[in-house]
Order: sequence, then C-alpha cells, then structure tokens
Amino acid sequence: MEKELASSNTGARRNEDIALDLLRFVAASTGFGRATAPSTGFSGTPAPKPEDQVNQLLDLYTRCLTVVTGGKA
Repeated sequence: MEKELASSNTGARRNEDIALDLLRFVAASTGFGRATAPSTGFSGTPAPKPEDQVNQLLDLYTRCLTVVTGGKA
C-alpha cells in the first residue's frame, strides 16, 4: 500500500496543482485581482469589495480546473 502511495506522489502533477498554476498565470497576465491605483477626481467604477474578488478568484479557479480536467470537474 505504501508503495502505491509513493509512486502516485512521484508521478504526474495533480490536476488541482496545474489548475492553480494556470490561475496564477492568467491572473498575472491580465492583472486580475490587482487593486487599481488611487486617483484624484471622479472614477467611473468603484473598487470591488474583497468578497467579490474572492468569489471571482474561486470562479476562475473552477474554470481553470474544468479546462485542465477536460470538462470533468
């Protein structure tokens, strides 16, 4: 039994890890989740609430996991 666990850990990366790396790549490439620089004067869009940002990140992770698993998530 221990041999099976050891061999599974040394094999291919888990889908969850790959999805997390994909999320990091997308977030870094698009600036997703970065706070906008404060500016003086009128700003057309209010800053998103932290809860909204967390929900967006979780949604993005779910989408990344779906892509990695080929739609089986």
